[in-house]
Amino acid sequence: MRLHKGERASAKIYAEDPAAQARAFAGEGETVLHVVDLDAAFGGARQLRAIERIAGCGIPVQVGGGIRDLAAARQTLEAGAARIIFGTAAVENPALAGEAVERFGADRVACGIDVKDGRAAVKGWTAQGSCTAAELAQELAAMNVSWLIVTAVSRDGTQQGFDLSLLREVAEAAPHAKVVASGGAGALDHLRALKGLPGIAGAIAGTALYERTFTLREAQEALC
Repeated sequence: MRLHKGERASAKIYAEDPAAQARAFAGEGETVLHVVDLDAAFGGARQLRAIERIAGCGIPVQVGGGIRDLAAARQTLEAGAARIIFGTAAVENPALAGEAVERFGADRVACGIDVKDGRAAVKGWTAQGSCTAAELAQELAAMNVSWLIVTAVSRDGTQQGFDLSLLREVAEAAPHAKVVASGGAGALDHLRALKGLPGIAGAIAGTALYERTFTLREAQEALC
């Protein structure tokens, strides 16, 4: 399922079986999968069984959505996730992310910096926090968070390209972080544009892959 600009009403279903889709991506040569539990992100039940099935695809899976405390992080990791992503929880309490890094290891913890109208978005992108992307990146870096998933909410699902200024802003605020670009991938040139930015460790593409705008192999080559 994909959303457009984070709007729940825009949800579009591309596959009825997430685990089968995960295996398909793995078969095409994907090396890491990005999964968001939208039910949990919007306050519903957490889909741990689905995550467990997706994690059985044979490649690392990073999971976000509704992970708001250490117990939820642990449960998600135990379900098979290679890395968990804090969203709202990291905005409201960056120290929680630091605790998770201490407990689970820096490579198993990421934080989402989701920006809406210039501020970090919370609660499934339905509300704004009080800090900017740079401020949040600095706070998380101080907590030894090394993975940051950066999304311009207004571009998510639009295929209009990444917000390069936002990515640069976060990378400069947290120069030792590994930044993953998210929101807006719609052409191979959008991926190629990332190569000139500091700190970029990867990119997330959803709609473009589901709609076959480009293939997974083409995307990987564009990033290299």
